[in-house]
This record gives sequence, structure tokens and C-alpha cells, in this order.
Amino acid sequence: MQSGQTTEPTGVAIPHHRYTGDVKPVEEGGHSRGKKAVLSGAFFWLTAFYFVYCGRPADLIPALGIVPLAKIAGALATLSLLLSIGRTPRRLKDLPKEGLYLLLLIVLMFVSALLSPVWRGGAFFITLEFSKVVVVWVLTFLLVTTLGRLRKIIFLQAGSVALISIMAIAKGRSVPRLEGVIGGFYSNPNDMAFAIVLCIPFCLAFLLSARGLLRKALWSLGIVAMATALMLTASRAGFIDLVIAGTVLLWQFGVKGKRPFLIVGAVFLLAVLFVVSGKELALRFSGIFNSGNTEEQDTAHQSYEERRILMDKAVDAIVHYPILGVGAGDFVVYSGMWTDVHASYLQIAADGGIPILMLYLLFFARGFANLRVLGKTRDLDDETVLFVGALKSSLVGFVVGACFAPEAYQYFPYFTVCYTSVLFAIVREREPSRAAATRLSISPLRNAARAY
Repeated sequence: MQSGQTTEPTGVAIPHHRYTGDVKPVEEGGHSRGKKAVLSGAFFWLTAFYFVYCGRPADLIPALGIVPLAKIAGALATLSLLLSIGRTPRRLKDLPKEGLYLLLLIVLMFVSALLSPVWRGGAFFITLEFSKVVVVWVLTFLLVTTLGRLRKIIFLQAGSVALISIMAIAKGRSVPRLEGVIGGFYSNPNDMAFAIVLCIPFCLAFLLSARGLLRKALWSLGIVAMATALMLTASRAGFIDLVIAGTVLLWQFGVKGKRPFLIVGAVFLLAVLFVVSGKELALRFSGIFNSGNTEEQDTAHQSYEERRILMDKAVDAIVHYPILGVGAGDFVVYSGMWTDVHASYLQIAADGGIPILMLYLLFFARGFANLRVLGKTRDLDDETVLFVGALKSSLVGFVVGACFAPEAYQYFPYFTVCYTSVLFAIVREREPSRAAATRLSISPLRNAARAY
């Protein structure tokens, strides 16, 4: 029998994730209470960071705009990570490969910034800002050890984007493409559409698992608002992303989950919203092939041509600086057009070089590997099955959307991979407590997944 495997009573080998699954008991007495207090405080600041990043409370309460909430939450989350080391059931040595890939990616980005041929200072501070994602990623993996905690984190993200969508519709009824209506990365219509596509699967999972008519109605309202906001952004990439990710989602929940009403309802909703709110989106699609008829069409065609030129310039940057790139965020200077290339894969390769691109691809491949194993796991509870389907749809949404949008430094896709790692670890930790007849049984295909 290979190292790193256990054998069921039936003789089925269960390949192990890099995470060992050993949960150490918490000591009794005062030391236990002190440790529990530290972990509760750490989880509080972790959820605070998710809320500030995803929910943009300063846009809801303008008076908060004078307080640097994101920096405060990020600093306290970092402090929480330092205080939590050695006190959590999971340890740093338990980090899965995807966590190590992300950490190495950040380290190489700092090296790239310090050696940037374009603007070292700008690249360094962009990398420093982006490096918060690894702190949040590691802290999430260490602290989120139950399905209940994972549900809270995903609830914060999905609920925040639903609320942001409602706010954007209310505040931006007369603003073209909802541009700048909400601050942060939501200020860009394409980025808002991207965030919406990644979160709709989670909202649907909460809708299907909700108890009570009121909760179901609220999640339904959130989904309708998110789809409406996406239409109003007139993002071509966002719409294509929605169709493809939505197809995967309907396959998971509608076909495999035997809920045909979801397919009918989704098609009907999309058709109605396209007719009611999709006029500018239709003009932007027509602008890919035609121009000269309307101002909106001309703008869309100009945007299309600009993106083609930026892609050529990104390839040029990769050819000339293949090892460490031009530095994080410095491609906008290198291109001379002061605009990001609208493809995350080209963006990360031009900014950081081919080695960073490889780590980037390996990181997201691990998310799919986790879901592939979970999909072949027997006896999962209904809620876990819903989350597996939602995570798969969200990851597909990222992979597709990343072909059309500069989202290399947006946190949401990294959060999604973290959720797959956490969910995998939670399922593995359940195994020792199960009776032999109901214990976890994972396909030997895990051996192939371990190759990533």
C-alpha cells in the first residue's frame, strides 16, 4: 500500500490530501478558554475583513468613508493570523498545495516588483496590497473548521454582492453601465459583473437550502437583483460568463439535482431581463462587428479594437520579460495606453512572468481537483452537495471570465479556491467519527488529482 493512504474495512484505498486531517483536542481548563477566546477573536476579524471587502459598508453609510476600514480589517486579520499560529486545530504544515502555490506566487511577485524595469515603487505597493489575500486565505483555512463557519463566510460574500446589486440599481438608475455608482472594484462595470457571476451560484445554493418562505423570497430577490445589475452593466464578458457558468449551475442543480423548474425559471428570467434591461448590452455586442450607427455602438467597437491591441502588447511584454515580467500593475505603463489587458492570464503573465503564470494556473487547477474528489465522495449531506455544485459553477465562471477581464488581483476567485480546500478538509475530518459502514470512500482518481 502506498504511503499516505488508509484502507477501509472493505479494502478500498483512500488517497489522502496533503492536509492530514488530524484534529488535536483542545485542552481543558483555563488554557482551553484562552485558546478559544483567541480563535473566536481571530474568526471575528476574519469575517470583518470579508464584510468590508465584499460589502463596501462605506457606500451604505457615507460617514464611514473617512475611516480606512479595509486597512484596519486587513491589519487586524494579519495580527489574528500571527496570534492563531499554533493554536488552531489545523497547523501551517497542513496547508494544501494550493495554499503553498499562492504563497510562492506572492513571493515571486515581490521579487518581480523589486526588479521591475518599469516602475518598482508602483509594482511593490500593488503587490503589498494584493498580498493581503494570502493572509486571508491562510487564516480562512486555519479557522474555518466546520460547515457552519464556512456557511457564514460564503453567506457574507454572497449576501454582500446581492445587497451591492440592489444598491447599485437604486443609486444608478440614470448612470450608464452603473459605472462608479459603488466604490472599490465594483466601480468598474466589468468587475461588478464578474463578481456577480461568481456569487450567483452561492445565492442559489442558499435559496435551495433555505427554510421558510421569507428566506426563500429574500434569496430569490437577491438573485433577480444581481442578474438585473449584470444586465445594466452591459458587460459583454459578464453576460457570456453568466451563460456558461449558469449552464454548469443548472446542470448541477437542475439536471443532476432533479429540479427541472430551475431550468425553466432561469431561462425565463434571463429572457425577460434581456428584453427589459439589455438594450445597451445588445448594442455593445453589435459593436463588435459594426460601428457608425449609434454612439454606444461606436464606443463598444472602439473598446473591442483597444482590447485587441492590448493583447498584442501583453504578448510583447511576455516575450521581452518572460521570467519576472514588468511588475504588478506596471503593464498599464508599459503598454502606453494606461489600460489593463482584458484577459487575466495575459495580465498575470505580463506583470509577473511565465513562472507566476504557471503557479496561477496550478493554484486554480487545485480547486477543480478538490471538487472532483468531493464529487466522487459518497454519503455527503445535502448542504455539502449544494456547496460542491455552487463552487464548481463559480470556478467555471472564473475560468471563463478570466479570458475576457483583468481580474488577476481580485480576491473573489482566490476565496473560491480556498472554500474548496476548506470543504475538502472538513469532509476529511468527518471520516474518523463515522461508523465503518458509513465512512468516507474516495475514488482512487485522487491519485491523478495529486499530480497538480
